[in-house]
Amino acid sequence: MPITPLLILDENQIRAVLTYADLVPAMRHALADFSAGRAVQPVRTILPVAADSGWFGAMPAVYGDVLGAKLVTFFPGNAASGLNTHHAIIQLFRASTGEPLVTMDGRLITEMRTAAVSAVAADLLTLKQPLTLAILGSGVQARSHIAALSHVREFSEVRIWSRNFANASALAEEFGAQAAATAEQAVTGADLVITVTSTTQPVLLGRWLKPTAVVCAVGSCTPDRRELDDNAMRGTILVESRDAALRESGDILHSCATIHAELGDVLNGTATLPHSTYPTVFKSVGIAIADIASAKLVYGHFTQQR
Repeated sequence: MPITPLLILDENQIRAVLTYADLVPAMRHALADFSAGRAVQPVRTILPVAADSGWFGAMPAVYGDVLGAKLVTFFPGNAASGLNTHHAIIQLFRASTGEPLVTMDGRLITEMRTAAVSAVAADLLTLKQPLTLAILGSGVQARSHIAALSHVREFSEVRIWSRNFANASALAEEFGAQAAATAEQAVTGADLVITVTSTTQPVLLGRWLKPTAVVCAVGSCTPDRRELDDNAMRGTILVESRDAALRESGDILHSCATIHAELGDVLNGTATLPHSTYPTVFKSVGIAIADIASAKLVYGHFTQQR
């Protein structure tokens, strides 16, 4: 029996075919399928790399006609050397036979699918009108979130804050946004707030938020890190996966916040959003189904060309 050659894709090849126009709806379907039980995914396994304050994670999932895993590393110290803090490899297999199909670089997929998931949340949770957007953070995820969110909403104003004001200013100039001198200045009055920092202590205080604000908290995905204070976590809390959030989210664990529903439950109509006088928070930690669905989308582009 002939053996199908294993496809190997680098980041440049992925960048050439992966778009938010395709990725945002793919993430919407993946989150809905996950919450409906149409995908199998354990919580990510993390191996600390203490010498460098980093970690190595394994993220497997079975989704439709493929199964696969992302192997991801996080080394926060890389930022000081101008290197990416996250690196990853994704491997897909045929679900019916276990045959390996493709090995691809996962760094760009991690970057883009994270922002695309936030775009799904923003599209579901915010009013369909021009919004004021505040972004806390000025790294890779800040840039990708501006790009992804622009596919679902128009923004009348974009404010960017970072602990490094020069970085915030450069990013603001790139996108025609405003650099804020303080996080409070960026957040006050904002309709949608995105936190994409590497902090271990809260940078977003609930008292700055207006009651109708929606927050996508993205930057912390380990129990020892949090971006939001207890007050910011008092409203309706949505997550990608209850199991993952209860094990990995420092924002939820430290505040003892109650998870209202998975985002996929709301997408499927099996959960509704209660009326609240506090902001709504979508706490993202990143789950394997998003990576596998993204890799499947990329793989489809290359198999169609054969």
